[in-house]
Amino acid sequence: MDKDKYYITTPIYYPSGKWHIGTCYTTIICDALARFKRLDGYDVFFLTGTDEHGQKIQKAAQAAGKSEKEYLDNIVGQLRNLWQVLGISYDKFIRTTDEYHKRAVQKIFTALYEKGDIYKNEYEGWYCVPCESFWTKSQLVDGKCPDCGREVQLTKEESYFFRLSKYQKVIEKLLEDNPTFLMPRSRQNEMINNFIKPGLQDLCVSRTTFDWGVQVPFDTKHVVYVWLDALFNYATALGYMGDDDSLFRKYWPADVHMMAKEIIRFHSIIWPAFLAALDLPLPGKVFGHGWIMFGSDKMSKSKGNVVDPFILSDRYGADALRYYILRVVPFGQDGVYSNEMFVKTRNSDLANTLGNLVSRTLAMVNQYFGQVPEPCEDEGTDAELKELNMRLYDKVAALMDEPDVSGAMDAIWEVLHRANKYIDECEPWALAKDESKRTRLSGVLYNLVETIRRVAVLLQAFMPDTAAKILTSLGIKDGELSGFSSLKQWGAMPAGGNVVKGEPLFARLDINKELKELDAIAASVEIKGDVKGADNGEDKRADKAEGVMTVDSINIEDFEKIDLRVGTVVDSKRVEKTDKLLCSQIDLGEGKPRTVVSGIAKYYAPEDIIGKQVIVVANLKPVKLRGILSEGMVLCASDAEGNLTLITPSKGIASGSEVR
Repeated sequence: MDKDKYYITTPIYYPSGKWHIGTCYTTIICDALARFKRLDGYDVFFLTGTDEHGQKIQKAAQAAGKSEKEYLDNIVGQLRNLWQVLGISYDKFIRTTDEYHKRAVQKIFTALYEKGDIYKNEYEGWYCVPCESFWTKSQLVDGKCPDCGREVQLTKEESYFFRLSKYQKVIEKLLEDNPTFLMPRSRQNEMINNFIKPGLQDLCVSRTTFDWGVQVPFDTKHVVYVWLDALFNYATALGYMGDDDSLFRKYWPADVHMMAKEIIRFHSIIWPAFLAALDLPLPGKVFGHGWIMFGSDKMSKSKGNVVDPFILSDRYGADALRYYILRVVPFGQDGVYSNEMFVKTRNSDLANTLGNLVSRTLAMVNQYFGQVPEPCEDEGTDAELKELNMRLYDKVAALMDEPDVSGAMDAIWEVLHRANKYIDECEPWALAKDESKRTRLSGVLYNLVETIRRVAVLLQAFMPDTAAKILTSLGIKDGELSGFSSLKQWGAMPAGGNVVKGEPLFARLDINKELKELDAIAASVEIKGDVKGADNGEDKRADKAEGVMTVDSINIEDFEKIDLRVGTVVDSKRVEKTDKLLCSQIDLGEGKPRTVVSGIAKYYAPEDIIGKQVIVVANLKPVKLRGILSEGMVLCASDAEGNLTLITPSKGIASGSEVR
């Protein structure tokens, strides 16, 4: 990778005015990547913005009794305010209604037309208004849009077409010869098998049935198809086809295009074809992450505002929300949100593991020394803590390059867990009672202070407010001690400085009280009809495009699709480099045990479950977790206090027996 520059983009957002944690998902991920690369010495350009043209915008503005621009200005202002609340450090915010962008799109459309890659014909086919996508009949699923599942309209109109079929082999070669271009790998297989192998068809790139868009300059009754308009924001924001293209020459191509998985078809097939047609370099990586799912636990679709990021940030701090998205949601896969999980995670990971470590370490430093103590010679218990610290930067940097943001956060929390264990092993309070062990006490507390400093330096990319508070409490201002260069060797923290314990980073919460208050907040906020459960296609599509999907009740036919089997655990071991996962071999009566990865390592030791019978979802699609292909899911139950237990048969039964 070019160490000099790093260009990262989010998709530009459809300004629906309905903000939820899914709206934040992609942008928080990109912000963490951008912040990390800046700290690592890269010249970073981080782009985000809004996609403001198209039929659904025009309809929404008309329904509101406003002009399109008036309707949009208020909503876009809300979004930019949200990014400020969450500390999003973008370098540029583009709106597709910006005049420079519209002029550039007209030049691009004309260039493609003059090259012969755009031609006029008549379009007849199926169109999804919420997705603003064209489909052939064979691509529909049960006669509906394959992306959002809503009704489609049979459309017939004069249109301009882009010769997408001309670039069939170019796109096929791109995906097949470059396994890291489209990530995760499952997305690549989906695009090849579902779209490329059946044959790419020319793409309709203009509309005449509405006029809210960029006009085709040589045929003004046509407006440019919103996906051509929107995709080129990544180039026009840098000045491509504009008066000053110096940023384009400096930062192009993009190193990472980040987005939710349902729009990767546009970014991994159509976007590279557009670029190839203009002889422009292709982006380095397209990453399609999963959705954040939320269901009926402590909320309902009509109470979707309880996951309003403004509410969560105001009540718990922006960094608590950033942490949940960056670590708790497994990067690249679908994740789950519930109020209960959010509050419990804040207590366990932020208040306990991080906050308590900082608080008690600084309290002991002040109590026993009054300043940062001197380091001393190592003892055996120091080696593992120091080794984890010295490997941490390289590990996090490698994971951020993949990118695997949740993996990077796991690596940081591994060090925090080890530091807490180190306190219990060394018992500084006991050392303080013996004057002959004062030198040892000094070394133990120095090791903890240096560990906290090193973690805070890395956390600047992920939880910037929290990192700043920790560094301030250590007496560290911006400079060498807060930079990544200070992580190359152990012991950069100077002795003799003052530390301040201060207020707790994250006060511990009463879980039951918080859940009741969140329910009360939900009930007190007026829910307008157009956001109740996303009952129209545009709302549901907006939820999916921004990374959130609702989980509805299922009927008996849906339940019957789930294959639950009794399995016997024949072997189990911890997954390396994580304190959450066990990898088990489970006999389901198939002749060969299945490999199942489960997040139960905090509750069960491997030896505790060997020989135990468990309930397994046997027809779950296999997925890779930490590089291990997991072929099922073990069912557990948990209570309000966070206690977890495996679900087991009341008496022994043959492995593979069906659960009915």
